Amino acid sequence: MQVFAGYELLDFGDGARLERFGARTVDRPHPGALGARRDPEAWDAADLRFDRDRGWTGRAAAGGSWPIDVVGLTLELRATDAGQVGLFPEHLAMVPWLRDRVEARAAAPMTGADPTLAGPDPTPAVLHAFAYTGIATLAMAAAGAGVTHVDSSRPTVAWARRNADASGLGDRPIRWIVDDALAFAEREVRRGRRYDGLVLDPPSYGHGPAGQPWRLAEQLPTLIETCAALLEPHAFVLLTAHTPDIDGDRLADLLAGGRSRPASGVRRTSGIERGDLYVECGDGRRLELGAFARWPGGAS
Repeated sequence: MQVFAGYELLDFGDGARLERFGARTVDRPHPGALGARRDPEAWDAADLRFDRDRGWTGRAAAGGSWPIDVVGLTLELRATDAGQVGLFPEHLAMVPWLRDRVEARAAAPMTGADPTLAGPDPTPAVLHAFAYTGIATLAMAAAGAGVTHVDSSRPTVAWARRNADASGLGDRPIRWIVDDALAFAEREVRRGRRYDGLVLDPPSYGHGPAGQPWRLAEQLPTLIETCAALLEPHAFVLLTAHTPDIDGDRLADLLAGGRSRPASGVRRTSGIERGDLYVECGDGRRLELGAFARWPGGAS
């Protein structure tokens, strides 16, 4: 069972989920939250409720930000107009894997560490795109990586930087970039940059800082192919998505296509792990929230 200090899925059903983020409980909709609710009294006691028509209500609706301590990090949470609070809890299960990959890369000889991100010793260079408020960025930085954190929203990047400061990681080698993920990756290819790791968490739909549209189903293959040109042969990759009709097998196929050598003509998925992103109630019920595919790195 998933257990995370600081976060708990308390209940779900009737198209909504009830979660504890630090000291506050949050009731918000989710189309996959099917079935009957198990604990009506807990729902009545929620501090925050989100309705797509009315926005946020509840006794903490105007209470500003609040902290959460989770997976060894301190994050600032707040109720946003989109119904989010600044943390996608389904990503918490990916943090130990990312830390392990960074530590493995730091312990191995590297040829691709970015000298602008490295300290006295070689530092694994990781590209994290669609990086949001930075939990993966901070987890990898704490494990010893130099991270290039890319997101198209300037306020969200500022939020991630506050999380770095709150977690005592403000002095770590992190490049904070406000840019469209594909445009940035294309420029990095032209610059000849190389990375030891890649983390992508693209939304189903979105917009870049100049208003350019993003549609995952149309643009993800191109993004993966572009990012593949940035990676060292030993690089690790984590790809996550929250689009209902894209499962772990589809992500693994996309990831294999980006990793294949053009001369081979073979799209290999062996060695690529894949599965569901989910959070779990104390009674064992799972709320499905997306999918992942990941390549641990090492020899191709």
